[in-house]
Amino acid sequence: MTQRHLLEQHRQTLKEVRNIMNSMKMLAQMETHKLADFLNAQRAVISHISTVAADFISTYPEALPQPSESQTIYLLLGSERGFCGNFNESLLQHMENHILKNRTGIPMLIATGRKLCAQLEQDPRVVALINGANVIEEAKNSLFEIINTLVHLQTAHQTPSLIAIYHNPDKEQIVTTEVLPPFEEYRMAAPSSPHPPLLNVPQQAFLSELIEHYLFATLHEIMYLSLMAENQHRVRHLEGAVQHLDDKSADLVRQCNALRQEEIIEEIEVILLSTASPDDNRYKKKASTSY
Repeated sequence: MTQRHLLEQHRQTLKEVRNIMNSMKMLAQMETHKLADFLNAQRAVISHISTVAADFISTYPEALPQPSESQTIYLLLGSERGFCGNFNESLLQHMENHILKNRTGIPMLIATGRKLCAQLEQDPRVVALINGANVIEEAKNSLFEIINTLVHLQTAHQTPSLIAIYHNPDKEQIVTTEVLPPFEEYRMAAPSSPHPPLLNVPQQAFLSELIEHYLFATLHEIMYLSLMAENQHRVRHLEGAVQHLDDKSADLVRQCNALRQEEIIEEIEVILLSTASPDDNRYKKKASTSY
């Protein structure tokens, strides 16, 4: 097989890889658009819960337990798949910086996303490695595992301090959100109404159910944000990869054209050398008879 044919074969392989990567990029873009709609709905739910919490706690601040020392748990939302650049590495670096800055001691780690979990398998601080979501419909499975883990840890360590670290696509950076304990910002707030809200259940029972709804809704939003950021990182990474393949393919086309031109020139030279002109034949014949 000639060098040109080898280059043509290589170019065809690059074309197939390019088509696969471009399809992956389109799927990631579609998932991003779908997540935007879900996030809008989820934020409306959280806004409503926050309004209820503000009304309740500003009127009954004694319902909130007093702040106390508690075990710190970091929830890290990494990527489930690859082609995301340094998505997981930057997340881990942000966590380590936060631990050093806030002197949280030795925290417990809950990690989601297969790619991130693979990097933390040997970390003794890890208490749970949970598969992430490829698409938004799979987020609930990861969420249930996270909540089950938190329930188990709460039984063993009372109410933990839960800090979520994740990529926020709106801010285009990694953010840190203190999820538990919740509603501390409303403890010293003035009541929004002179009339206290009427409760049909005891304050602690109401607060417990409110926290449950808040935790479920907030973790949903965080997971959606992380999944959107993951897909945005993937789109950008694949765009760069596709462009690189296009440039490489164009270079191979130029090399193939140059080699083909050389082959044509060689074929012409062979033809010219193997075919004698009529004048040359007559000259050779006349020279031979004169002797």
